[in-house]
Amino acid sequence: MTSFVAHRNGRAATAEELAPLAFAGYAHFTAMQVRGGRVRGLDLHLKRLRTASVELFGRALPDDQVRSYLRAALEAGPADLSLTATVYSRVGEFTAAGAGAEPEVLVRTGPPSAGPEGPLALAAVEHERFLPAVKHVGEVAKTYLLRQAVAQGFDDAAFVDRRGRLSEATIWNLAFWDGDSVVWPQAEVLGGMTMSIVRRQLDRLGVPQRVQDITLDDLPTLAGGVVMNSWTPGVAVSRIGAVSLPEAPSFLELLHKAYEAESPTAP
Repeated sequence: MTSFVAHRNGRAATAEELAPLAFAGYAHFTAMQVRGGRVRGLDLHLKRLRTASVELFGRALPDDQVRSYLRAALEAGPADLSLTATVYSRVGEFTAAGAGAEPEVLVRTGPPSAGPEGPLALAAVEHERFLPAVKHVGEVAKTYLLRQAVAQGFDDAAFVDRRGRLSEATIWNLAFWDGDSVVWPQAEVLGGMTMSIVRRQLDRLGVPQRVQDITLDDLPTLAGGVVMNSWTPGVAVSRIGAVSLPEAPSFLELLHKAYEAESPTAP
């Protein structure tokens, strides 16, 4: 009988092994949706884990080893699921780096998700994440700002950097449409896996893309906006702060088409 799992280094994790991690916050992760035992952008997920491991721990596990851990979790579960792979060190946090301490991998699976239907209204919040290029754990600000936004009548929050530029949302990348081209915010952001998949497939489809500074004042010149993450390649955004964005169904259709053009791969 298959089920969802929590694995440490490719085998079922014990309570004793998991207990220290419940109080730890020095780790990084990647999240993916698995359908039919396969995942889109597997190469991108592996690269993310390698790069972040070198940044946080000074070393990275071989891709083949990480893939074996992913396979073990998938073989124990249903064909469709959500998966999170978290890389951490037994040395823990609030300590100097431990010589010779190899990173370890915690893989957790759960029910599949497709995200909200939208459209979403986003509060505009001044915020910049620490180490934005790393998908690290323990970011209390994202949940706090999400809840503050909901309390104010929004669905979520979008971040504005110190220069007044829109960057990303709490757990989302932002993308905009000018009627002809996909426009990505120029700012320090986490390069999402879905964003990376969409960008390379848009290139293959010959769809124009550009990266530019986008402020709240620029939004009225745009023809639509979305958020995207591992759940979905596009959820419509109807408003950021006090500025409304037009509906852009063709933009959403284009992003979903680009995402679906990416061939899924088994670990």
